[in-house]
Amino acid sequence: MEVFDVAVIGSGPAGSTCATLAARSGKRVLLIDRALFPREKVCGDCLNPRAWPVIKELGLEQRIRALSHAQLTTVRFETTTGTGFDVPLPRNADGSAHEIAIRRSLLDALLLEQATNTRGVTVRQDETLRALARTGSVWAMDTTNGSHFAKTLVAADGRNSTVCRLLRIAPAMTVGRVGLGTHAHLKNDIYSSTVLLRLLEGGYMGLAPIGDGLTNICVVATPPRLRALRTWSEDALMLDPDTTTWHSVAPLSRKPVAPVPCTGLYVIGDAARVVEPFTGEGITYALQTGSLAARAIANSDPAAFTSACRALYKKSLWVNHLSRLAVTRPRIGNSLLLAARSFPALLPALTAKVVT
Repeated sequence: MEVFDVAVIGSGPAGSTCATLAARSGKRVLLIDRALFPREKVCGDCLNPRAWPVIKELGLEQRIRALSHAQLTTVRFETTTGTGFDVPLPRNADGSAHEIAIRRSLLDALLLEQATNTRGVTVRQDETLRALARTGSVWAMDTTNGSHFAKTLVAADGRNSTVCRLLRIAPAMTVGRVGLGTHAHLKNDIYSSTVLLRLLEGGYMGLAPIGDGLTNICVVATPPRLRALRTWSEDALMLDPDTTTWHSVAPLSRKPVAPVPCTGLYVIGDAARVVEPFTGEGITYALQTGSLAARAIANSDPAAFTSACRALYKKSLWVNHLSRLAVTRPRIGNSLLLAARSFPALLPALTAKVVT
């Protein structure tokens, strides 16, 4: 019976990062994903400045910048009536944008390629986890392609984590809000280097250029309002509803799972905590928790991982909670944005808490 040191379920940014770095420390890693890559994901597609230290740790900074992407220099906030406020984003010393937007299909494929080419990593795509159990010090996993065994298990399989569900540690789900996403060529592309975040009655819309003339479009709302806001977005952006394909994602908020809920198990990325997409921090948290888990596994120190995760989220989670309040209650959101007229440093200060 072959027993891996680590099995990582899910090969998105969190899982691939953890697999690569754990293998570099000498661990034998099994990386499993139910999808075949490349594949798209509903996401804001933004890489903010706090993501780059992990990207540099992986040695992928130049390769990511060589992929098709858009440099983001400004974030524009708009009220429900269209009143807008522009906030500049950080730049590098050479003047280039420190924040970029890139398609998840490109980013995730590159991260998985890095893991695949790392000595000690075995990758299994198109393989779904069906059951798991811990016997002694070993995790036994049954998948659609057979059985696997590992000393340590990492749940990196997203907000609807199969690992957490099978272990009955998944938080209770509520209907809440739903996100819709699509990529399109806009007829009037005025946001070539700008992220737009517009409050709507019952939700919000986000736009970000992602390279190759494409724009990422996301709409978030409660189910009763979703169809109306999707139609509004199609009309406002002059999208053809017959050729525009939207994909959904939910839940957009739920209670977090403990980073180390039981012996020999780490939970990272969206499997651990789903943050408000309005702040665009999802990919960053995935990369960071993937790196922290790999370090804890290498040092056999789960307590350090728990402590590091607590510190990681503590820095800007209050801004995330404030953002959720603003987007779920338009009157509060409008008031916050309009307050920027009297307090021009307010929005730059809040934005800096997220991206730096």
